[in-house]
Amino acid sequence: MDSEVQQSQVAAILGADPSPFETLISHLMSSSNEQRSHAEALFNLCKQTDPDSLSLKLAHLLHSSPHEEARAMSAILLRKQLTRDDSYLWPRLSPHTQSSLKSLLLSSIQKENIKSISKKLCDTISELASGILPDNAWPELLPFMFQCVSSDSPKLQESAFLIFAQLSQYIGDSLTPHIKHLHDIFLQCLTNASVNPDVRIAALNAVINFIQCLSGSADRDRFQDLLPAMMRTLTEALNSGQEATAQEALELLIELAGTEPRFLRRQLVDVVGAMLQIAEAESLEEGTRHLAIEFVITLAEARERAPGMMRKLPQFISRLFAILMKMLLDIEDDPAWHSAETEDEDAGETSNYSVGQECLDRLSISLGGNTIVPVASEQLPAYLAAPEWQKRHAALIALAQIAEGCSKVMIKNLEQVVAMVLNSFPDQHPRVRWAAINAIGQLSTDLGPDLQVKYHQGVLPALAGAMDDFQNPRVQAHAASAVLNFSENCTPDILTPYLDGIVSKLLVLLQNGKQMVQEGALTALASVADSSQEHFQKYYDAVMPYLKAILVNATDKSNRMLRAKSMECISLVGMAVGKEKFRADAKQVMEVLMSLQVSQMETDDPTTSYMLQAWARLCKCLGQDFLPYMEFVMPPLLQSASLKPDVTITSADSDNEIEDSDDESMETITLGDKRIGIKTSVLEEKATACNMLCCYADELKEGFFPWIDQVAGTLVPLLKFYFHEEVRKAAVSAMPELLRSAKLAIEKGQSRGRDVTYLKFLTDSIIPALVEALHKEPDTEICASMLDSLNECLQISGMLLDESQVRSIVDEIKQVITASSSRKRERAERTRAEDFDAEEGELIKEENEQEEEVFDQVGEILGTLIKTFKANFLPFFDELSSYLTPMWGRDKTPEERRIAICIFDDVAEQCREAAVKYYDTYLPFLLEACNDETPDVRQRARPGTAVKLCLGD
Repeated sequence: MDSEVQQSQVAAILGADPSPFETLISHLMSSSNEQRSHAEALFNLCKQTDPDSLSLKLAHLLHSSPHEEARAMSAILLRKQLTRDDSYLWPRLSPHTQSSLKSLLLSSIQKENIKSISKKLCDTISELASGILPDNAWPELLPFMFQCVSSDSPKLQESAFLIFAQLSQYIGDSLTPHIKHLHDIFLQCLTNASVNPDVRIAALNAVINFIQCLSGSADRDRFQDLLPAMMRTLTEALNSGQEATAQEALELLIELAGTEPRFLRRQLVDVVGAMLQIAEAESLEEGTRHLAIEFVITLAEARERAPGMMRKLPQFISRLFAILMKMLLDIEDDPAWHSAETEDEDAGETSNYSVGQECLDRLSISLGGNTIVPVASEQLPAYLAAPEWQKRHAALIALAQIAEGCSKVMIKNLEQVVAMVLNSFPDQHPRVRWAAINAIGQLSTDLGPDLQVKYHQGVLPALAGAMDDFQNPRVQAHAASAVLNFSENCTPDILTPYLDGIVSKLLVLLQNGKQMVQEGALTALASVADSSQEHFQKYYDAVMPYLKAILVNATDKSNRMLRAKSMECISLVGMAVGKEKFRADAKQVMEVLMSLQVSQMETDDPTTSYMLQAWARLCKCLGQDFLPYMEFVMPPLLQSASLKPDVTITSADSDNEIEDSDDESMETITLGDKRIGIKTSVLEEKATACNMLCCYADELKEGFFPWIDQVAGTLVPLLKFYFHEEVRKAAVSAMPELLRSAKLAIEKGQSRGRDVTYLKFLTDSIIPALVEALHKEPDTEICASMLDSLNECLQISGMLLDESQVRSIVDEIKQVITASSSRKRERAERTRAEDFDAEEGELIKEENEQEEEVFDQVGEILGTLIKTFKANFLPFFDELSSYLTPMWGRDKTPEERRIAICIFDDVAEQCREAAVKYYDTYLPFLLEACNDETPDVRQRARPGTAVKLCLGD
């Protein structure tokens, strides 16, 4: 469009006549893309040309337009301009405009009568205030809000409380002088039964947000007496049949339980009792009951802030467990379940059933086996002995759900647990038999390998017997899936005696007409082959023809998963039996995979992901013989590894759910005022591809050289890919493999004319990126993996680093030690909490063991740096001394003391005479360590080079 025409349009829009501006706002809401895009361009031009006029026009429209849609849109647009991001307008506005805007917004609040627009207006005011109130740039706002909450207008009271709620996190400190006044306002509003229900909910929202922003427990305690009134807001809403209001109150209380559980401690019995009463009330809506359960589960999970608090209420745990068990009974024997074509079919299962399942899992993980197993032992036998199939089914489902959280205690009672499940295998009802098989599969995963070692003679024949149930294909398919669970935690010597029977039965299932059963059989065969390794050679000739037939013939869209699983099975069988046995079939299999890869596959076709993994396994099987196929395999693999996350962002309070929210591959999370939808299937494909790239580099070594540049370019940025942990882990693992591949190729003359300068270039790309990613890594386990990867990289090409690069590594090690020590101190604080118990102690012990892995890797890195740079590293070692010396202390763990000895051992051995200056400092520590109560520490101290050198040996 001609710029003069645009300028004249802008002049008209911002001119005295309000009509052109109102038309622009109308066009911004148009369903016509063309009209809307044109309006957006003009709006942005107005913003650049005259932000003052634009802002005031929006504010006047919001204040005075007779059209609801125009007022609502103005509130949204104004909020966007006042949000502190790239489009933040406030600093560009004149003082006069700023003053007028503030006045118009407060006047609009008083004038607006449409509730949905009032809420948008509150959002706009909160957005602006969050940026300018901390600098005292809106002194009129707080007096105005206090005036509103004290007024007789429910509309103004609600608006003020909504703004208080949103602003608490930004202006909590500004409100501290008003604590007494606020307390009285909240108390009056929450205790007065005549107050409008919407106002009470808004007040509840404000008080909960305010409590969360108070930094001191003494300030929070001043609001303790509000808790009964806060709970009454909930119970009175329920008693008067206002369940929507009650659900709002429950959601707010759940937020409080997650962030400030200790606020509830003094009245915990009353609060939890009330919630369980709601959960038990079958006259209430399911959604209300589920939220009450969510509150109690959230409290149980808040273990970092209130460790062990819920375990002090065993009577309530038993009551909650009983509620969840009853929810598992809400299941129907739907014929569609029996005739299903896939294992995913959950016909007959209700939302009650799903919530019951999920909450049993979460409850057992948060409270642990010492609390949950006694309750389960008390309640489950009656369910198992009941005549109703739903009760027997519920007991077995519950056992499977609590296994992960209760594994340590259940292992101690393994005989009783396994017998309980195996006794249900002959049950008359197919869904009970299915549940028994499901339990065995889950227990095999969570209680393995103990279960496999002690009870293989009972479990495997039972699963083999279940495979003969041709009347119930779902039972057969699930038995095959359970064989997979069992064999994953199984050694070849346990599995081999059963192979004849299992393989022959799986081959029979493979020829069964029901696709779901065939898929289960393929998955089981793949796992059995993987677990038995060379012992599977005996069955290769019988099995492979069936697998190839499925790969070649299962071409219909309905058979996509069957074909994908045949790829998985063939590649795992090939790896198990080895190259020589597999070679004859490998060429034909690869040709089929190549033809599939060039075919046009739909985006939801599972073949893509399965094929990526199959190629990598075939590479592991064939080794260097796989190189000719790499030209074919790599382009789509790099394409999958480069996939961008499919992210949708909407407002959290938007009425529009994220598109495809019913799509199982879409995961939705709420962060602040934003709702974020992430397509998990895209992330999973990306993670698989990244893992496969790492596998190729590891397997092919110097043969991978031609692809190093592309792969490094793809994976190095993914060290900071925070959408998906598996992507980061794969990228981290690949770094040393890329350096190793380059170094070997250069050494063996296969580097296409490139020399050590290329290795230096690659090192400069990888090691600083790893150090930078380590600095930002939020996960302790991945932090340990990054340190391990960094150590491997240093061993391969550390000698090529310059002094500034070594400096950055040393600085990061200081940061890692400091952060790790800080986390340990926080855990030590938790041990002093009044509810701390043995179960919590176990969990903290596990977390500290993960922390020791971090220290262990720090020791390894320092050892590598000392061995690489010898005495030249000592100035850095001097800097690190103040971080390392405390590791010798008696208050530190034996592992930390052992690591400290190893580090000094390396200094003494590698630096010889240059290390003598440290002997006076470290010799007393070493001599003391020779008498340490821990054998590992004594062993490390006694024969160490450091001791010998120190003593002049």
